[in-house]
Formats: sequence, structure tokens, C-alpha cells
Amino acid sequence: MTIKSDKWIRRMVEQNQMIEPFESRQVKENGTGRIVSHGTSSYGYDIRCANEFKIFTNINSVIVDPKQFAPESFVDVNADVCIIPPNSFALARSVEYFRIPRNVLVICLGKSTYARCGIIVNVTPLEPEWEGHITLEFSNTTPLPAKIYANEGVAQLLFLESDEECETSYKDRKGKYQGQRGVTLPVT
Repeated sequence: MTIKSDKWIRRMVEQNQMIEPFESRQVKENGTGRIVSHGTSSYGYDIRCANEFKIFTNINSVIVDPKQFAPESFVDVNADVCIIPPNSFALARSVEYFRIPRNVLVICLGKSTYARCGIIVNVTPLEPEWEGHITLEFSNTTPLPAKIYANEGVAQLLFLESDEECETSYKDRKGKYQGQRGVTLPVT
């Protein structure tokens, strides 16, 4: 497997509609000033989060159980910013919709701007032939409230291309998160 460059990413978007909407360059400002960058970088793609957030709350004192997840554990917020309580987390989704080719694996890493503020982005790999919006998890590791900005960069994707196609893709396995749209809670 080899990590792929900005040229490869642009070509894959043209051929496979791999990322929609797609920004072919790195955007560092909008009409109101500087933003956390998003778009194509040298060896990756910086994704944005949409303005749909699910903020974790312990008001109902439920147990967090991935097999029986309680949707009432979240407060839904649609806004340009999300304030995450201290030592808590929020879910969001990527603005971009992805279609991953069969011979590609994608790894997602948090952006250093957020990491330097104690905000950790957690995303599992995007497997071959998976498609959908990425559900993002932001952990606020600080004892203070933390802010996430919608429609700005939050994480970087690295694309690894194999010399051969996998025997069984996410689509072949009929993965439970295939085609997800919006913020998706755990599914069993």
C-alpha cells in the first residue's frame, strides 16, 4: 500500500466521484476571515463537519452501551458552532459524502489545531467500497467547555491504495453503516 498525493485524489474524484462536494485546493479563509483549513492538501484531504451535532448529556443517567444505545443520551443542535461540555463529547457528520474505491483504505486523523486545544477527533477507517457521510466524534478532554466550528476543517483523511483489490469489501459484507446520511448512532 502507498499513501496517495493531491494529484491522485483529484483524479479519483473525477473518475469515481469519491468526494462530494470536493474542494480541489486547501481553503484557509472565507468571506469573514481565517478559518480552520479544509480541502485537498499535499497527501490528504481535510474534511469539514456539518452543522448537525449530537451533544452527549448525562441528564438521564443512562449507561453508555454500544449494543443498546439510548438516543436520549444526546441533545440535538443545529448551529454554526458546537459547545462541548468539559470531559464530554459530541457527534457530528462530515459535510462531504464519500465513495471509497475497492482497492483503497482511508485513515482519518484529527487536525492539530483542535488537538492543541485538547479536542480529540475519533473516526474509524473508511473501508474499501464504503460510502456515506462520516460520523465524527469529538472528545473534549479539558475541564473547560470547547468549541467546534461547522463548515470548517476538523480532520484529515489519508488515502492508502493497494496493489490489488480486497477479496471482500465493506459493500460485499453489507456493512451496517453503508450509505449512512446524517449523524449515525451505534447500530447492532
